[in-house]
This record gives sequence, C-alpha cells and structure tokens, in this order.
Amino acid sequence: MKRFLTTMTLVTLAMFSCVTLAADMDLWFSPGWKSKGKKAKIISKVLSEQAGISIKPCIAKSYPQILKEFDSGKASLVYVGSFVSAIIRARELGEGLVQGITGKEMYSGVLVYPKDGDPASILSNDPDKIAYAVGASSGESSAKAATGGKAAVKTKNHAATVGAVKAGKAKAGVVKNWWWESKSSRYPGMAMYRIPEISIEQNPDNVLSASKGVPAADRAKIKSAAKASQAAFGAKEMRDFDPALLDFTLSLMKKGQIDSKSYSW
Repeated sequence: MKRFLTTMTLVTLAMFSCVTLAADMDLWFSPGWKSKGKKAKIISKVLSEQAGISIKPCIAKSYPQILKEFDSGKASLVYVGSFVSAIIRARELGEGLVQGITGKEMYSGVLVYPKDGDPASILSNDPDKIAYAVGASSGESSAKAATGGKAAVKTKNHAATVGAVKAGKAKAGVVKNWWWESKSSRYPGMAMYRIPEISIEQNPDNVLSASKGVPAADRAKIKSAAKASQAAFGAKEMRDFDPALLDFTLSLMKKGQIDSKSYSW
C-alpha cells in the first residue's frame, strides 16, 4: 500500500510538472486550482484532442510564475480571471482568446462590514483599515480604487478578508460579489455595501489567454477547440474574448494607484 501511494503521488506530481513532461505548450491555472487538478487535466486533454496540439496542464505555485512564462517567449496558455488577464494585456504578453460564459462570468468587488457600522464613513474615515485579497480585481483593485490606494490590510483570499474584519484587524473588507452571495449566510453579523462606481460587474472571469509565443495558426485552433468544448470548462458557452472587457479592470488599477506594468505579488 505504501509503495502504491508513493507511486500515485509521483504520478500526480508528474502530471502537473512543467519540467519533466514534453508538450507543444503548457496550459497554466492559478494556485487556487491545486484542489481542482482533475478538472485542469480534463480541460487540457479536451483542448489537445480538439486542436491537435499537445497541451499540458500546469498548476502555478504563484501568479508571478505564470507571468514569467508568458514573458519568456514560450508558447503558453493560461485560464484565469481579470487581474492577471489585465496585466497580460497591459504588458503586451499575449491576448485573450475566449471566455467561459457561466452566468457569473463578470464580477465586482463589494464592501462587507459589521452590521452596526456605516460603510460610507468607514471608507471615508478609515481607508487604511480596509482588508482585501491580494492580486484580485474583486479584492485589491476594488479596495484600492475605493480608497485612493490607501487600503492596507492584505489577506490571501476572501474568507481571510472577512476573518480580518471579524477579528477587528480591519474595519471592513472588499470581496467578490458572487463569493459573498454564496457565503453571506455564514456571516450573520456582517452586511454588504455596493461601493459607488466600483461595485460594478465589469471584471471578466474565466478567460483563456495565449502568450505571444503561440503561433497565430495555433491560436486559431485552440480558440476553435475551446468553443467546441464548453462542457469541459463547466460553461454554457465559450465566447470570443473582447480585450475591451478589461478596460474597467485596468481603470480600477489606475484609480487604486496599482501599476499594471510593474505590479508584483
């Protein structure tokens, strides 16, 4: 049994290693996909079969790892949300091919705060006490944009953001609207506030992008393959991606004094 488990562990690691296996290109997923390895493998397998291109799934250890690969000139793909997609566009490292349409493919950042608090006053009087998930349009970008870059309580994810508010480490926090919609019942002492000009569902999620190292012919094949494989992505449709959809995301960064060309986690 011990030998079997060791073998399975090695197989799992090899499946997502982007060093040991040869392929025409790598398909990167965010660090948060480490619990969704099976889905990442299915997506890559289906794209490979449909496009006739060997595509290998890679779960990134960090977002900078993805950007480094895109900046290397290698042929790479990434399936990720608006924050990284916006940086890829700003740095001209690649282009968005398609977007998974799920009914929640566009999202925003909303403010969560103790029910006895005044959200407008918190934003005005304690901007540095706002918590947010680092590297997220629905966290860092929205929080920084709402406070002129002053939000300063960094967290690793939305749950940690709410946790910081509950623990008194922050006066309020900014989280993804869809996340809050599904989790709000767990936090009966918290309320939600839509921040004017910020809490607008205009940040695109589920974007499949290709690096500049991917030849035009291959990009076309991958786009066609993705549009024929919506089920693998868990989407109703895979739609051509319009780069203008990232304009709002980039505007949040600008308002929040986040430099999309030099930002690093």
